[in-house]
Amino acid sequence: MPIWLALLIRVAAVLVAFLVLPLLVGQAEHKVMAHMQGRLGPMYAGAFHGWAQLVADGLKFVQKEDVTPRDADRSVFRLAPVVALVPYLLVLLVIPLGPNDLAGQPLDVGLFFVLAVVGVGVLAVLMSAWASANNYSLLGGLRGAAQLLGYELPLVLAAASVAMAAGTLSLSGIVEAWRPWWLLWQAPAMIVFFVAGLAEIRRPPFDMPVADSELVFGYMTEYTGLRFAFFLLAEYVGIVVIAALTTVLFLGGWHGPLADDQLGWLWTLLKVFAVAFVIIWLRVSYPRLREDQLQRLCWLVLVPASLAQLVLTAAVRVAL
Repeated sequence: MPIWLALLIRVAAVLVAFLVLPLLVGQAEHKVMAHMQGRLGPMYAGAFHGWAQLVADGLKFVQKEDVTPRDADRSVFRLAPVVALVPYLLVLLVIPLGPNDLAGQPLDVGLFFVLAVVGVGVLAVLMSAWASANNYSLLGGLRGAAQLLGYELPLVLAAASVAMAAGTLSLSGIVEAWRPWWLLWQAPAMIVFFVAGLAEIRRPPFDMPVADSELVFGYMTEYTGLRFAFFLLAEYVGIVVIAALTTVLFLGGWHGPLADDQLGWLWTLLKVFAVAFVIIWLRVSYPRLREDQLQRLCWLVLVPASLAQLVLTAAVRVAL
């Protein structure tokens, strides 16, 4: 097969995953929240178990008027939803689904690339906040910037711990070096990475930038129609990305109870959806953190824990 054709097939597969997996997560969130909170509405659309609820939501967004505030910086305002989506698409390109470089584009420095690209998300928050010409949006953007810049540090330190343990920055190399006992040894790093990842995608209980009771909807207040839908899609893609990175870095990726690596892609997807379920469950179960609580958790708990884990990993590597 020509190289260009193989590359085209891989990119097309990643694009399909980029469009389908977030919709599956969104549909799962509708159903999980409906069951956990006893919400009957999402269980009726389409009759059987409310299967058409997500379709109904999509049609609702398409029909809404696309409004741009009169005083907004129009070009930046319209570009912000795209900037929110593109980094996650680039990250999905390098996440391995199975062995033998089963990824859109495997990189030897895949972890470095992922951490660098995920950090671009703060630009979308600041762009939408500034360009909206709305005080609520601006306050939400400032909260989001402070949150994202703070939680970048524990996220990177936790990822550095597992990279040091594996001795490589390649995501596939990390999965190949993974051993079941890492579930205990790297457990603190996994918890720190997961919590910091939730803050990075601004999911409850880390949703202070869009606190509806205080800021209407934060930096997304002035967005309507498809542009608002793009921001919501970016949130669901973020769930897929954080779940996939947690799976690849800390849960063994394609390793399963069977020795057959041909089903590795299936084990990866099952783990990703299991982690995504935990993210949805946390949204239903925990109240929103105040700004001071959010920053205190970052600087007084997660950063020291990630540094301690990094020291432990270095000591074990030297001893071995």
